[in-house]
Amino acid sequence: MSVKILETENNTVTLEFNIPKDIFQAAIERAYQKNKKHFTIQGFRKGKAPRRIIEAHYGKGIFLEDAIDFAFPDAFRAAIEEAALDIITQPTLKKIDELSHDGATLVVEVGVRPEVTLGEYKGIEIKPPKEDVTEDMIAARLKAMQNQNARQVTVDDEAKEGDTVVIDYEGFVNDEPFEGGKDTDYSLELGSHTFIPGFEEGLIGAKADSDVDVKLTFPEEYHADNLAGQDAVFKVHVHEVQRKELPELDDEFAKDVSEFDTLQELTQDVADKLQKEQDQQRRIDAENTVIEAAVNNAEVVIPEALIEQEAHRSMQQMEQQIAGQGMNFDDFLKYTGSSREQYVENLKPDAEKNIKADFVLNAIAEAEDIKPTEEELDKEIKEYADAFNHDFESYKASLDENTKAYIEASIIRRKTVDFLVDNAVETKQETESQPAAETDDAQKADSEAE
Repeated sequence: MSVKILETENNTVTLEFNIPKDIFQAAIERAYQKNKKHFTIQGFRKGKAPRRIIEAHYGKGIFLEDAIDFAFPDAFRAAIEEAALDIITQPTLKKIDELSHDGATLVVEVGVRPEVTLGEYKGIEIKPPKEDVTEDMIAARLKAMQNQNARQVTVDDEAKEGDTVVIDYEGFVNDEPFEGGKDTDYSLELGSHTFIPGFEEGLIGAKADSDVDVKLTFPEEYHADNLAGQDAVFKVHVHEVQRKELPELDDEFAKDVSEFDTLQELTQDVADKLQKEQDQQRRIDAENTVIEAAVNNAEVVIPEALIEQEAHRSMQQMEQQIAGQGMNFDDFLKYTGSSREQYVENLKPDAEKNIKADFVLNAIAEAEDIKPTEEELDKEIKEYADAFNHDFESYKASLDENTKAYIEASIIRRKTVDFLVDNAVETKQETESQPAAETDDAQKADSEAE
């Protein structure tokens, strides 16, 4: 086999290789066997015409393109081995230089594993905790619990922000009703920003059994082109005005909303949960900081094809999520004013960032000889086994090499991030009095100089 590296740029290799005659002839025969049933030639039953007869009728190249599909995988693998390339993307066929019964010469592009030049990754500065749990934070959480357990009561007052109005409405543009602009017995919380700007504000002050004309203008970027920027009038009938009635914050409330008997116990539990949330967020912030710094301090060039593949994979995940919600992904894109091409393009920066992080963390793990222990592997495997309700030993024995490698890589990544955080340095948190003290010292020095 003849293999040439024509170009290498940004860890993307342009490779030329040939498929020898004997291999290509076998591939042509496979293509003939696959497709012969589709040909009808006079004098032969359908699918029974010899290859040479079909080639005489339709041209000698009739099976060549399918033959490339059959011959390409093995030929490409052989070319990669001969060129000693560590590839990380699927190949892209750029052109076919020669194509005949005597063989084929192909030119492909493929991404190869980049080298990582590590910069500083120890001693990265991370911010100290901003604050501990405060009384105001606890009060806000209890207030939210009150709101969640509030009941709606009908009032005779004028509607104000935070109230819920039960309404019938119909919208008109140029005195003509428009599609989707009508509903009855709709419950709308004023201030929720559920409707377009101006609608909810126009109902503040309304009372039950009243009629209100709400005049507004649709936003210029409104998703329905026929309404974007248009002046409209919504004729609204208000059936009811409802207001939240908050429960008293006492021991009875604690019993109703939790497993605790007293408000004091509930308050302590809220404080403990807030502290746990704070600690978790601090850890997440620290991890994000050290990873970002380590990546920024390193040098690594990611092949464009790998970024493209990662962006497409992310789009496919989103498409599955959208489908799980009963929506069509193309309809979703149309609603957001995007296309598949634009969506992928927008995903590329994050895709590149994530790929770089993977390569840099792997390089740090190798440099620091970070590996999982047998105990760590078994613990991780047991978590998988328990999640699937399987026996640990039998589940462990059933794992294939790819799954084992995935589990090992997950542990290495976690340990590497832990290593970076453990070797980070907390910056000193400046107090508000420091600048003032510095100013006073400066003024004192000036005074002494005078």
